Amino acid sequence: METSADIQNRLRNLFKSQNLAVVATQTGGQPYASLVAFVGADDLRHIYFVTARTTRKFSNLTSDSRVAVLINSSINQESDFHDAIAITVTGNAEEIKDSERQPIIELYLAKHPYLEDFARSPSCALIRVTARSYYMVQNFQSVMEFHIDQ
Repeated sequence: METSADIQNRLRNLFKSQNLAVVATQTGGQPYASLVAFVGADDLRHIYFVTARTTRKFSNLTSDSRVAVLINSSINQESDFHDAIAITVTGNAEEIKDSERQPIIELYLAKHPYLEDFARSPSCALIRVTARSYYMVQNFQSVMEFHIDQ
């Protein structure tokens, strides 16, 4: 049986090894999923991504901050059914502005330096997802939960 520390280490490793996540937002009860480049905080409390303010995901999350984020290690092979790990993070999203923005942009760009023009564009928003819960699935059906104490 994995301990809480084991689960947290697996989450951190997945954050470091994966560049993309799927963010699910909603409007009027209709879910909407978007692929984003992300970076996770080492304490697992936050996930960050950048999006243009003109996107449907930005409009959705500004009207309803509840989001789910899916990060997985699949490689689209049969072995994924036994080897891949997927986590769903549930939480709330908000735009980071002003003095808080710069250190997080630097963290984001350390992982995604090729997105510098996009991340620094005045038309883009830096989004912080504050995690409440993690649901980790491995071996196709083994589910473990980890809840953040706020």
